Amino acid sequence: MTNPLIQKLEHGASLTDDHRRILEGASQKRRQVPRKEHLIREGERPSCVRLVMEGFACRYKLLPTGERQIMAFLVPGDFCDLHVAILGRMDHSIVTLSPCTIVDIPRETIMDLTDNHAAITRALWWATLVDQAVLPEWIVGLGQRPAETRIAHLLCELTTRLAAVGRVTDGAFDLPITQEEFADTLGLSIVHTNHMLMNLRDKDLATVQNKRAIIHDFEQLTQFADFTPDYLHLSDRSGVGQVNRNSA
Repeated sequence: MTNPLIQKLEHGASLTDDHRRILEGASQKRRQVPRKEHLIREGERPSCVRLVMEGFACRYKLLPTGERQIMAFLVPGDFCDLHVAILGRMDHSIVTLSPCTIVDIPRETIMDLTDNHAAITRALWWATLVDQAVLPEWIVGLGQRPAETRIAHLLCELTTRLAAVGRVTDGAFDLPITQEEFADTLGLSIVHTNHMLMNLRDKDLATVQNKRAIIHDFEQLTQFADFTPDYLHLSDRSGVGQVNRNSA
C-alpha cells in the first residue's frame, strides 16, 4: 500500500522522486501498537515525533472530574506530535483507538528535513496548518450544530481525510471508533449518539457498525451536514469525487 505520509504531504507541496525517497526512508522503522495504548501523555517530553501509518488514534484532554474531551482523530499519514520538535512538552495526551502501525522519527531527523529540504518543509508546515484549521471547525460544531448534523459533519470530514490517503473503497472505510468515543468527541451522551447514528442510517445517508462506515450517498451527506472541505485544504487529487461516484 502506498505510503500514507507521502500521499498526504503531496497535497501540501510538489514533491520530487528524491523527496519521496527521503520521506520513505524516514518512515521505515515501524512498530505495532495495540489498541488503548498511550503514545504520549500530557506533560511528557518525547524524544521523537510519532507518525501514524495505519490505524486510528486520538488527541484528548482529561478533566479533573474524569470526563474526557477528544480533540482530534489521527488517521494514516498524520503526525501525532510534530510540534514537539520545537515546543518540547506535550499539552495533551494521545492514545490509540485501534491497533496501529507507528513510526518514531527522531527530532534530529525532523530538523534535518526542515533545514535542508524546502519542499518537505512547506509540506510539513501545510500539515500543521491543516491540523490547526480542523480545531475551529470542531468548535463551531460543538457550539452551533445540532447533534445529528454534528455527527454527519464528522463522518464527512473523516471520509475526506481517509480518501486523501487511499483508505476509502466504494464509499466504505474502517472506522474503529466506539459510540463512547463519538460521544466524547461530540459532547453527547452515548444514548444520544446511538440515536443520531441510527437516524443517519434510517435516512440512508451513512451506516456505522462493526468498526466500519458505509457512506451511502456522499453528496447527500455533505448537503445534510452543510459540509465543505475547504478547511482541509486538499488538492483535487484527494479522491473525494471518486467516493461520491462509488457511493451513489
